[in-house]
Amino acid sequence: MNNSTKFEDIKVNTKIILAGLWTSVTLCYLYGDYFELYTPGKTRGLVEGTNLLDSPPKLFLASVVLAIPAVMVFLSLVLKPITNRILNIIFGIFFTLVMLFIGITSFSDWYLFYTFLAMVECVITILIVKYAWNWKKE
Repeated sequence: MNNSTKFEDIKVNTKIILAGLWTSVTLCYLYGDYFELYTPGKTRGLVEGTNLLDSPPKLFLASVVLAIPAVMVFLSLVLKPITNRILNIIFGIFFTLVMLFIGITSFSDWYLFYTFLAMVECVITILIVKYAWNWKKE
């Protein structure tokens, strides 16, 4: 009698993997922005309107950019594979580059959490590109 337990291993569809990765990266973006509220001077800048997003156009642009990962959760599940693959590769590369830049430029004692999350986000978006790139054809 074999004492080892064999667990069932079900192959997960690429669309579900991509949706899960986009969900993960979106949550990391949210955590980073939330934790940033605890850094010195941040809330003062929000109240005084002297923060990074200090104008309606900047705030709108940030909203558009950050809506993409959230919407990609849904789009990864419903789009046809070819369009899905292309968008995941394009946006995966884009957000990897953005987070590399932010991670490098945010490096300081108070923003170590931000750099850490940026690197985690880079790993996740690189995985998005990898899974989309290696999407098997029928």
